[in-house]
Amino acid sequence: MHILLIHQAFVALGEPGGTRHHELARYLAQRGHDVTIIASPVSYLTGRVGEPGEPSGGDLLDEHITILRTYTYSALHRSFIHRVFSFLSFMASSFWAGLEVGQVDLVWGTSPPIFQGVTAWALARLKGVPFLFEVRDLWPAFAIDVGVLRNPLLIKLSLWLERFLYRHADQMLANSPGFVEHIAQRGAREVLVVPNGVDPFMFDPDENGAGYRQQHDLAGRYVVMYAGAHGMSNDLGVVLEAARLLQDQPEIAVVFVGDGKEKPALQAQAAQMGLYNVYFLPPVPKDGMAQALAAADACIAILKPIKMYGTVYPNKVFDYMAAGRPVILAIDGVIRQVVEEAEAGVFVQPGDPVALAEAIRKLAGDRERGVEMGLRGRKHVEAHFDRAELAGRLAEIFEQLAKK
Repeated sequence: MHILLIHQAFVALGEPGGTRHHELARYLAQRGHDVTIIASPVSYLTGRVGEPGEPSGGDLLDEHITILRTYTYSALHRSFIHRVFSFLSFMASSFWAGLEVGQVDLVWGTSPPIFQGVTAWALARLKGVPFLFEVRDLWPAFAIDVGVLRNPLLIKLSLWLERFLYRHADQMLANSPGFVEHIAQRGAREVLVVPNGVDPFMFDPDENGAGYRQQHDLAGRYVVMYAGAHGMSNDLGVVLEAARLLQDQPEIAVVFVGDGKEKPALQAQAAQMGLYNVYFLPPVPKDGMAQALAAADACIAILKPIKMYGTVYPNKVFDYMAAGRPVILAIDGVIRQVVEEAEAGVFVQPGDPVALAEAIRKLAGDRERGVEMGLRGRKHVEAHFDRAELAGRLAEIFEQLAKK
């Protein structure tokens, strides 16, 4: 079977960011399927621009996997309007590139950005093959709640587009069970769930990350790490406030690994606050994430205190658990159920820096407890969120849909 994936924010294993789709594509290739991925040359996380038509440095090529990078307007992080231009440019360029891809058996669309779903739907209809639409983020609902999307006309058009794609997909797919009700209420006929997960073999919970610690002057410190996007939704200002409250314990280091639109503002805020216990480190490609997480004693997952964010399954939480590190979770919802069922960390109320600082203090004061949490988390993802098993489930969905 030949699967065509339209994914502007696609990240290869050698690049920083979420690599769910590259990992899934490799598993599909192992089953003998061919996967063509049309993606942007502009990194969604860092804004780095590659060359259209050429694989980026992180594209691990396989005889069954083809990655095509098509033109995309590059000023992704300047403003919301510039971001929309970026989405629309990719929507057009990916459509033309997709027309040149032959002998396709299924078109796989994914959101966000939701605009690329239009490309996937149009190509599926023109090629006369099934259209599977995957929801990784409830856009535009999240954008409206955060306040990024405010224009009434754009809101109306976005909500219409969301319903159109949900209703016209031959199969809807969600990466979190928290999304199912929202999708079903907007006209989807059937919603299947293949949740976010992790390849446990990418991580070694017994590794201590000594090299990474030495490289970044973290030797001998209790390292609390946030690894991921530095965006508006991530509420990292709360982590800075918690770090300010922890300055009386200089052995605790609060480490930010990653990049994003808000990173310069966060660095300026940390400098203004005089935070000597905060470290901002560069983003790490997925194939280097194991070393970074091994250097952590505990890991933070945080989002703004918005009710809609209770529906998400963040990739980073599964990475943290696979690395055998306790999770300090400032997200209340379905991912809290996962962490608490596994007894793999501690929950704090989103938006509360005092509670976050107190949770860090307690873990730093009882390191053995943190190690036990981390090992329980590792066992839980091995049993319930192994990427290979989830990829097998996805392959079965594709195969059944193609037969129909």
